[in-house]
Amino acid sequence: MHSAPISQRLRSLVRSMPRTGITLSELIHRVGNDGLLILAALLTLVFLIPVSIPGVSTVFGAAILLISVSRLFRRNLWIPSKLEHRVIGTRKLRPLLRKALSWLKKIETVSRPNRMGWLAADGAVGTLNSLALILGAVLLMMPFGLIPFSNTFPAVAILFLAIGLLQKDGVSVLLGHVSNVVTIIYFGVLIGGGGLALREVFERLTA
Repeated sequence: MHSAPISQRLRSLVRSMPRTGITLSELIHRVGNDGLLILAALLTLVFLIPVSIPGVSTVFGAAILLISVSRLFRRNLWIPSKLEHRVIGTRKLRPLLRKALSWLKKIETVSRPNRMGWLAADGAVGTLNSLALILGAVLLMMPFGLIPFSNTFPAVAILFLAIGLLQKDGVSVLLGHVSNVVTIIYFGVLIGGGGLALREVFERLTA
């Protein structure tokens, strides 16, 4: 199982999902505590397709945030019961995840195991990478869900980081950090553009 490509492992997880709905506790049980990065990668897949499912970015982003914090402090994963038992409908989710798996396979071809492994090592670099995962999760939870690519950019960052850490591929980890920076720039442009638009409207109304 562990030698199989990440896309293949995630495909089997998607296939095993119940048809109606699944809770985060069920997902965690399916991957096991050792597979939390696999779970983080799975939770990002839905955002690779530019279709918004209300509330998903908050729940999945919060779960990725808790996974990242548990990695940072090297603790077992803790999920609040309200989040743990919230049912995610899989009727809409499964088709999106299947489509996203093709994108994952493309991203996966960029990755090579044990390449520039020092960037995916433990210690100070490991702490930095866990902080980058936390940043990606926070960016994913930002209230820009209806704006194109606002969930996709941070999801790609988390996915590159997860793949890089799973395969000890420093280049994928580096691409994850770059994607986080791109997301921050994109959000800065959105906020700046929105501010200018509001100012323009205000000036016209008060003219």
